[in-house]
Amino acid sequence: MVKKNIDNFDIFVFDFDGVLTNNMVYLSEDNVESVQCSRSDGLAFDVLNRIDKRSIILSTEKNQVVSRRAEKLKITAIQGVSSKVDEINKISKEFDCELDKIVYVGNDLNDFLAMSICGLKICPADSHIRIKDLSDICLKTIGGHGIVREILEDIFDLDVLKLLYSN
Repeated sequence: MVKKNIDNFDIFVFDFDGVLTNNMVYLSEDNVESVQCSRSDGLAFDVLNRIDKRSIILSTEKNQVVSRRAEKLKITAIQGVSSKVDEINKISKEFDCELDKIVYVGNDLNDFLAMSICGLKICPADSHIRIKDLSDICLKTIGGHGIVREILEDIFDLDVLKLLYSN
């Protein structure tokens, strides 16, 4: 796998369902939804925050689970969007960031058009075949099992231990 230089990218955009989750939804008899996320991604987001890389969750759904996870990770969540392409263009303008400096991590067809305009396209191993074909990098990890950690450690060759815990 070809290593990438993280200095070439300014913004990391992540779909939520199927990327930061295992793409499953758990529904209680009281109609309460819950999802499964990886704690190892939490440390990876700590690294992105530490090295001043903006991280954004971008979701077509609006769900309190997304809001709570984003709050815990100390990142931005943009939810309930009808066009992810429009949102990527807004993000690019708002943060004065060229599209080729944006990393997009998606897994399903609703990510396709937005991914296609970004500089680096990454997907989990269990992504839709059209997303795999579009992506520059298809990870070994499936959604919800440490995607962000794999990206930082294996694609960008960052040492999480050193970045978070050394003096």
